[in-house]
Amino acid sequence: MTIHAPAVPTIEDVHAAAARIKGHAIETPLLESPALNDRVGGRVLFKPEVLQRTGSFKFRGAYNKISSLSPEERARGIVAYSSGNHAQGVAAAAKLFGIDAVIAMPIDAPAIKRRNVDAMGATVITFDRFKDDRDAVVKSYVDAGRVLVKPFDDPMIIAGQGTIGLELVAQAADLGAKLDAVVSPCGGGGLISGIALAVKALLPSTEVWAAEPENFDDTRRSLAEGRRVANASGFRSICDAILTPEPGEITFEINRRALSGAVAVSEKDTAAAMRDAASHLKLVVEPGGVVGLAAVGSGQIDLSGRCVAVVLSGGNVDLSVYARLLSEA
Repeated sequence: MTIHAPAVPTIEDVHAAAARIKGHAIETPLLESPALNDRVGGRVLFKPEVLQRTGSFKFRGAYNKISSLSPEERARGIVAYSSGNHAQGVAAAAKLFGIDAVIAMPIDAPAIKRRNVDAMGATVITFDRFKDDRDAVVKSYVDAGRVLVKPFDDPMIIAGQGTIGLELVAQAADLGAKLDAVVSPCGGGGLISGIALAVKALLPSTEVWAAEPENFDDTRRSLAEGRRVANASGFRSICDAILTPEPGEITFEINRRALSGAVAVSEKDTAAAMRDAASHLKLVVEPGGVVGLAAVGSGQIDLSGRCVAVVLSGGNVDLSVYARLLSEA
Protein backbone atom coordinates (compact mmCIF):
# COMPACT_ATOMS: atom_id res chain seq x y z
CA MET A 1 0.00 0.00 0.00
CA THR A 2 1.37 3.41 -0.99
CA ILE A 3 1.26 6.07 1.71
CA HIS A 4 0.86 9.57 0.31
CA ALA A 5 2.04 12.69 2.12
CA PRO A 6 -0.77 15.13 2.87
CA ALA A 7 -1.37 17.99 0.45
CA VAL A 8 0.20 21.11 1.91
CA PRO A 9 -0.40 24.76 1.02
CA THR A 10 2.25 26.77 -0.81
CA ILE A 11 3.53 30.34 -0.65
CA GLU A 12 1.13 31.11 -3.52
CA ASP A 13 -1.74 30.01 -1.26
CA VAL A 14 -0.50 32.37 1.45
CA HIS A 15 -0.39 35.27 -1.00
CA ALA A 16 -3.93 34.40 -2.14
CA ALA A 17 -5.07 34.37 1.49
CA ALA A 18 -3.52 37.81 2.00
CA ALA A 19 -5.61 39.13 -0.90
CA ARG A 20 -8.79 37.58 0.55
CA ILE A 21 -8.40 38.94 4.06
CA LYS A 22 -7.20 42.40 2.98
CA GLY A 23 -9.57 45.01 4.38
CA HIS A 24 -11.11 42.50 6.80
CA ALA A 25 -8.20 41.45 9.03
CA ILE A 26 -5.99 44.02 10.74
CA GLU A 27 -2.37 44.34 9.65
CA THR A 28 -0.91 44.30 13.14
CA PRO A 29 2.30 46.33 13.69
CA LEU A 30 5.77 45.34 14.84
CA LEU A 31 6.60 46.67 18.32
CA GLU A 32 9.90 46.94 20.16
CA SER A 33 11.05 47.47 23.75
CA PRO A 34 14.57 48.85 24.38
CA ALA A 35 14.39 47.46 27.93
CA LEU A 36 13.69 43.92 26.71
CA ASN A 37 16.37 44.25 24.03
CA ASP A 38 18.91 45.15 26.71
CA ARG A 39 17.84 42.23 28.87
CA VAL A 40 18.24 39.56 26.19
CA GLY A 41 21.25 41.10 24.47
CA GLY A 42 19.61 41.24 21.06
CA ARG A 43 16.78 42.88 19.17
CA VAL A 44 13.23 41.57 19.61
CA LEU A 45 10.39 42.68 17.33
CA PHE A 46 6.91 41.75 18.56
CA LYS A 47 3.96 40.96 16.28
CA PRO A 48 0.93 41.64 18.53
CA GLU A 49 -1.94 39.55 17.20
CA VAL A 50 -3.69 40.48 20.45
CA LEU A 51 -4.69 43.58 18.44
CA GLN A 52 -6.22 41.44 15.69
CA ARG A 53 -9.96 41.21 15.15
CA THR A 54 -11.41 38.96 17.94
CA GLY A 55 -8.17 39.37 19.90
CA SER A 56 -6.13 36.63 18.25
CA PHE A 57 -4.59 35.51 14.95
CA LYS A 58 -7.37 32.98 14.42
CA PHE A 59 -9.60 35.36 12.46
CA ARG A 60 -7.12 35.24 9.57
CA GLY A 61 -7.44 31.53 8.90
CA ALA A 62 -11.15 31.37 9.67
CA TYR A 63 -11.97 34.18 7.24
CA ASN A 64 -9.77 32.66 4.53
CA LYS A 65 -11.46 29.26 4.90
CA ILE A 66 -15.04 30.52 5.09
CA SER A 67 -14.58 32.96 2.20
CA SER A 68 -13.61 30.00 0.01
CA LEU A 69 -16.86 28.10 0.60
CA SER A 70 -19.40 27.84 -2.19
CA PRO A 71 -22.88 29.39 -1.80
CA GLU A 72 -24.31 25.89 -1.37
CA GLU A 73 -21.81 25.09 1.40
CA ARG A 74 -22.53 28.36 3.16
CA ALA A 75 -26.25 27.63 3.05
CA ARG A 76 -25.68 24.33 4.89
CA GLY A 77 -23.88 26.13 7.73
CA ILE A 78 -20.60 25.40 9.44
CA VAL A 79 -19.41 23.65 12.58
CA ALA A 80 -16.13 23.95 14.48
CA TYR A 81 -14.44 22.92 17.71
CA SER A 82 -12.15 25.19 19.65
CA SER A 83 -10.79 26.12 23.05
CA GLY A 84 -11.90 29.66 22.32
CA ASN A 85 -9.78 31.71 19.93
CA HIS A 86 -10.63 29.70 16.81
CA ALA A 87 -14.24 29.73 18.02
CA GLN A 88 -14.22 33.52 18.06
CA GLY A 89 -12.53 33.77 14.67
CA VAL A 90 -15.05 31.38 13.12
CA ALA A 91 -18.00 33.12 14.77
CA ALA A 92 -16.84 36.54 13.56
CA ALA A 93 -16.21 35.37 9.99
CA ALA A 94 -19.51 33.47 9.89
CA LYS A 95 -21.36 36.59 11.02
CA LEU A 96 -19.75 38.65 8.25
CA PHE A 97 -20.95 36.12 5.66
CA GLY A 98 -24.34 35.54 7.28
CA ILE A 99 -23.61 31.85 7.85
CA ASP A 100 -25.12 29.78 10.67
CA ALA A 101 -22.37 28.45 12.96
CA VAL A 102 -22.31 25.76 15.65
CA ILE A 103 -19.15 25.67 17.76
CA ALA A 104 -18.08 23.05 20.30
CA MET A 105 -16.07 24.56 23.18
CA PRO A 106 -14.46 22.91 26.23
CA ILE A 107 -16.45 23.27 29.44
CA ASP A 108 -13.39 24.90 31.03
CA ALA A 109 -12.85 27.47 28.27
CA PRO A 110 -12.29 31.01 29.61
CA ALA A 111 -15.60 32.73 30.23
CA ILE A 112 -14.57 35.73 28.12
CA LYS A 113 -14.14 33.48 25.07
CA ARG A 114 -17.54 31.84 25.56
CA ARG A 115 -19.24 35.24 26.03
CA ASN A 116 -17.64 36.61 22.87
CA VAL A 117 -18.77 33.63 20.78
CA ASP A 118 -22.31 33.92 22.15
CA ALA A 119 -22.34 37.66 21.39
CA MET A 120 -21.45 36.99 17.75
CA GLY A 121 -24.49 34.76 17.31
CA ALA A 122 -22.93 31.29 17.07
CA THR A 123 -24.54 28.34 18.85
CA VAL A 124 -22.22 26.87 21.48
CA ILE A 125 -22.16 23.23 22.59
CA THR A 126 -19.71 22.04 25.24
CA PHE A 127 -17.39 19.07 25.74
CA ASP A 128 -14.68 17.85 28.11
CA ARG A 129 -11.31 18.50 26.44
CA PHE A 130 -9.62 15.82 28.56
CA LYS A 131 -12.17 13.04 27.95
CA ASP A 132 -14.09 13.67 24.74
CA ASP A 133 -13.00 13.22 21.14
CA ARG A 134 -13.62 16.57 19.45
CA ASP A 135 -14.38 15.06 16.05
CA ALA A 136 -16.94 12.74 17.65
CA VAL A 137 -18.60 15.70 19.38
CA VAL A 138 -19.29 17.45 16.06
CA LYS A 139 -19.85 14.33 13.92
CA SER A 140 -23.64 14.55 13.90
CA TYR A 141 -23.45 18.13 12.60
CA VAL A 142 -21.01 17.15 9.86
CA ASP A 143 -23.20 14.17 8.95
CA ALA A 144 -26.13 16.57 8.67
CA GLY A 145 -24.25 18.55 6.03
CA ARG A 146 -22.41 21.31 7.87
CA VAL A 147 -18.90 22.13 6.74
CA LEU A 148 -16.26 21.45 9.40
CA VAL A 149 -13.90 24.40 9.87
CA LYS A 150 -10.89 22.79 11.52
CA PRO A 151 -8.76 24.80 13.95
CA PHE A 152 -5.40 24.08 12.31
CA ASP A 153 -5.08 21.02 10.05
CA ASP A 154 -6.55 22.55 6.90
CA PRO A 155 -4.63 24.13 3.98
CA MET A 156 -6.89 27.20 3.90
CA ILE A 157 -6.52 27.76 7.64
CA ILE A 158 -2.73 27.37 7.46
CA ALA A 159 -2.49 29.75 4.49
CA GLY A 160 -4.54 32.35 6.34
CA GLN A 161 -2.27 32.20 9.38
CA GLY A 162 0.72 32.44 7.06
CA THR A 163 -0.24 36.02 6.23
CA ILE A 164 1.39 36.94 9.56
CA GLY A 165 4.70 35.76 8.11
CA LEU A 166 4.26 37.90 5.00
CA GLU A 167 3.53 40.95 7.11
CA LEU A 168 6.35 40.59 9.60
CA VAL A 169 8.96 40.03 6.89
CA ALA A 170 7.87 43.20 5.07
CA GLN A 171 7.60 45.21 8.29
CA ALA A 172 11.03 44.11 9.52
CA ALA A 173 12.51 45.16 6.17
CA ASP A 174 10.87 48.58 6.55
CA LEU A 175 12.64 48.90 9.91
CA GLY A 176 15.95 47.95 8.36
CA ALA A 177 16.06 44.77 10.45
CA LYS A 178 17.55 41.48 9.27
CA LEU A 179 15.52 38.70 10.83
CA ASP A 180 17.69 35.93 12.20
CA ALA A 181 14.75 34.02 13.65
CA VAL A 182 11.00 34.00 14.22
CA VAL A 183 9.46 32.49 17.37
CA SER A 184 5.76 31.67 17.68
CA PRO A 185 3.41 29.81 20.00
CA CYS A 186 2.45 26.33 18.81
CA GLY A 187 -0.55 24.15 19.60
CA GLY A 188 -1.71 22.01 16.69
CA GLY A 189 0.75 23.82 14.46
CA GLY A 190 -1.47 25.88 12.16
CA LEU A 191 0.07 29.21 13.12
CA ILE A 192 3.72 28.18 13.15
CA SER A 193 3.42 26.15 9.92
CA GLY A 194 1.77 29.03 8.07
CA ILE A 195 4.39 31.46 9.31
CA ALA A 196 7.16 29.02 8.38
CA LEU A 197 5.78 28.67 4.85
CA ALA A 198 5.91 32.42 4.32
CA VAL A 199 9.16 33.19 6.12
CA LYS A 200 11.21 30.36 4.61
CA ALA A 201 9.97 31.26 1.10
CA LEU A 202 11.00 34.89 1.52
CA LEU A 203 14.00 34.53 3.86
CA PRO A 204 15.37 30.98 3.50
CA SER A 205 18.17 31.49 6.05
CA THR A 206 15.87 32.76 8.81
CA GLU A 207 15.22 30.23 11.58
CA VAL A 208 11.64 29.50 12.69
CA TRP A 209 11.09 28.18 16.23
CA ALA A 210 7.97 26.85 17.95
CA ALA A 211 7.24 27.47 21.63
CA GLU A 212 4.98 25.14 23.62
CA PRO A 213 3.90 24.65 27.25
CA GLU A 214 5.65 22.02 29.33
CA ASN A 215 3.90 18.62 29.13
CA PHE A 216 2.15 19.77 25.93
CA ASP A 217 5.32 19.84 23.82
CA ASP A 218 4.10 17.35 21.22
CA THR A 219 5.68 19.26 18.33
CA ARG A 220 9.08 19.35 20.07
CA ARG A 221 8.98 15.62 20.72
CA SER A 222 7.56 14.86 17.27
CA LEU A 223 10.41 16.75 15.60
CA ALA A 224 12.90 14.80 17.70
CA GLU A 225 11.36 11.45 16.76
CA GLY A 226 10.56 12.26 13.14
CA ARG A 227 6.92 11.30 13.50
CA ARG A 228 3.78 12.68 15.14
CA VAL A 229 3.76 12.00 18.87
CA ALA A 230 0.74 12.64 21.10
CA ASN A 231 0.80 14.37 24.47
CA ALA A 232 0.49 12.18 27.56
CA SER A 233 -2.82 12.38 29.41
CA GLY A 234 -3.34 13.71 32.92
CA PHE A 235 -1.62 17.08 32.64
CA ARG A 236 -3.08 20.57 32.97
CA SER A 237 -1.78 23.97 31.88
CA ILE A 238 -2.66 27.65 32.10
CA CYS A 239 -2.08 27.83 28.32
CA ASP A 240 -5.63 26.79 27.38
CA ALA A 241 -5.41 28.24 23.85
CA ILE A 242 -2.71 25.81 22.67
CA LEU A 243 -3.55 22.50 24.38
CA THR A 244 -3.99 20.04 21.52
CA PRO A 245 -3.68 16.24 21.60
CA GLU A 246 -1.00 15.99 18.90
CA PRO A 247 0.36 17.87 15.87
CA GLY A 248 -1.82 17.98 12.78
CA GLU A 249 -0.96 15.77 9.83
CA ILE A 250 -0.59 18.67 7.40
CA THR A 251 1.00 21.03 9.90
CA PHE A 252 3.63 18.49 10.92
CA GLU A 253 4.45 17.76 7.29
CA ILE A 254 5.37 21.44 6.95
CA ASN A 255 7.00 21.83 10.35
CA ARG A 256 9.28 18.81 10.12
CA ARG A 257 10.87 20.39 7.05
CA ALA A 258 10.76 24.07 7.94
CA LEU A 259 11.31 24.48 11.69
CA SER A 260 14.73 24.88 13.27
CA GLY A 261 13.30 23.42 16.47
CA ALA A 262 10.80 23.78 19.29
CA VAL A 263 11.17 24.54 22.99
CA ALA A 264 8.95 23.86 26.00
CA VAL A 265 8.43 26.60 28.58
CA SER A 266 7.37 26.42 32.21
CA GLU A 267 4.28 28.04 33.66
CA LYS A 268 6.55 30.23 35.80
CA ASP A 269 8.31 31.56 32.70
CA THR A 270 4.97 32.00 30.96
CA ALA A 271 3.58 34.13 33.80
CA ALA A 272 6.79 36.17 33.84
CA ALA A 273 6.39 36.78 30.10
CA MET A 274 2.82 37.97 30.64
CA ARG A 275 4.17 40.45 33.17
CA ASP A 276 6.88 41.61 30.76
CA ALA A 277 4.34 42.12 27.96
CA ALA A 278 2.22 44.24 30.29
CA SER A 279 5.13 46.19 31.76
CA HIS A 280 7.16 46.88 28.62
CA LEU A 281 4.70 46.61 25.72
CA LYS A 282 1.51 47.65 27.56
CA LEU A 283 -0.26 44.61 26.13
CA VAL A 284 -2.58 42.06 27.73
CA VAL A 285 -1.44 38.68 26.40
CA GLU A 286 -3.01 35.37 27.40
CA PRO A 287 -0.78 32.50 28.62
CA GLY A 288 -0.89 30.51 25.39
CA GLY A 289 -0.21 33.64 23.38
CA VAL A 290 2.94 34.62 25.24
CA VAL A 291 4.96 31.38 25.24
CA GLY A 292 7.17 32.71 22.43
CA LEU A 293 8.28 35.56 24.66
CA ALA A 294 8.66 33.05 27.51
CA ALA A 295 11.01 30.99 25.34
CA VAL A 296 13.11 34.05 24.56
CA GLY A 297 13.02 35.43 28.10
CA SER A 298 14.06 32.12 29.64
CA GLY A 299 17.16 32.00 27.44
CA GLN A 300 16.21 28.82 25.58
CA ILE A 301 16.67 30.57 22.25
CA ASP A 302 19.96 32.44 21.99
CA LEU A 303 19.47 36.09 21.12
CA SER A 304 23.01 37.34 21.63
CA GLY A 305 23.53 39.98 18.92
CA ARG A 306 20.62 38.63 16.88
CA CYS A 307 17.29 40.01 15.67
CA VAL A 308 14.23 37.88 16.41
CA ALA A 309 10.51 38.40 15.72
CA VAL A 310 8.17 37.04 18.39
CA VAL A 311 4.48 36.50 17.70
CA LEU A 312 2.10 37.33 20.56
CA SER A 313 -0.77 35.23 19.27
CA GLY A 314 -3.74 36.14 21.49
CA GLY A 315 -5.02 38.24 24.35
CA ASN A 316 -8.30 36.63 25.38
CA VAL A 317 -7.90 35.87 29.07
CA ASP A 318 -10.30 36.20 31.99
CA LEU A 319 -9.18 39.28 33.92
CA SER A 320 -9.34 37.48 37.27
CA VAL A 321 -6.94 34.83 35.94
CA TYR A 322 -4.75 37.50 34.39
CA ALA A 323 -4.51 39.45 37.64
CA ARG A 324 -3.67 36.32 39.61
CA LEU A 325 -0.92 35.20 37.24
CA LEU A 326 0.67 38.65 37.17
CA SER A 327 0.59 38.92 40.95
CA GLU A 328 2.29 35.54 41.26
CA ALA A 329 4.89 36.23 38.52
